[in-house]
Amino acid sequence: MTAPTMPTPSPQPTAPGETLHEPVITWFDEHARDLPWRRPDAGPWGVMVSEFMLQQTPVSRVLPVYEQWVARWPRPADLAKEAPGEAVRAWGRLGYPRRALRLHGAAVAITERHGGDVPTEHAQLLALPGIGEYTAAAVASFAYGQRHAVLDTNVRRVFARAVAGVQYPPNATTAAERKLARALLPESERTASRWAAASMELGALVCTAKNESCHRCPIASQCAWRLAGKPEHDGPPRRGQTYAGTDRQVRGKLLAVLREAVTPVPQSALDRVWEEPVQRARALDGLVADGLVEPLTGGLYRLPLT
Repeated sequence: MTAPTMPTPSPQPTAPGETLHEPVITWFDEHARDLPWRRPDAGPWGVMVSEFMLQQTPVSRVLPVYEQWVARWPRPADLAKEAPGEAVRAWGRLGYPRRALRLHGAAVAITERHGGDVPTEHAQLLALPGIGEYTAAAVASFAYGQRHAVLDTNVRRVFARAVAGVQYPPNATTAAERKLARALLPESERTASRWAAASMELGALVCTAKNESCHRCPIASQCAWRLAGKPEHDGPPRRGQTYAGTDRQVRGKLLAVLREAVTPVPQSALDRVWEEPVQRARALDGLVADGLVEPLTGGLYRLPLT
């Protein structure tokens, strides 16, 4: 009697992203930059400082300021003891100086609520002043090895090309992108945190906004955009970042005067940095409204003390 034939088991479906994880993480293990906030001695506070500084600012500009910052304020409590204006002063020319005030506010909250230690829970991180979804996920992932979707510009571009098959992601992060990022997360916490760092590094070094290096990409053979022939972006125009002649430039020039001063600065010293009075006044008013500059009696200005 012939034994009954057993049915051939159906192949198990591959989880989204499963074929991407290993090559990208292996590439990262070989090619990741040796950055100070990635070293074990950086600690959670070093990771948090780097995440604030790296928003819209390239690594090359962040490195010297980061090193000076953590040497001066190695723990949140060290920064919390200083006036917020000192954070603005030490921020230098990184740009978007409100980040300095937000980081100072976070340091104060960490000191008061968490005994000076950067909290480990995502919800606690998200509750700190100045910390949004991205920064909370990044700190939880990079500092504590937790499983979170970390979506910065570089990661969004990698996912848009490799999975969605388009050249660029939308101008603003969408619910669909967040859903995709969660679907692509490895199940293991340790692997997920490596995947977050690796996909970010891939976007920064290989899958760049311009002149992408597909020949160096570990997932080029799987990239939906490349396999489709690299179709040109047909969505809304990409936003360019202009600086010369903008209020941002004027604000930077005004802050530079105040950062270099050890005593309050008269209006006349600020007037000299920009000829156009209406734009100059608007920029100065904006700095005051943002809490970056403190007006005093007698037409004097200084960095904030409280």
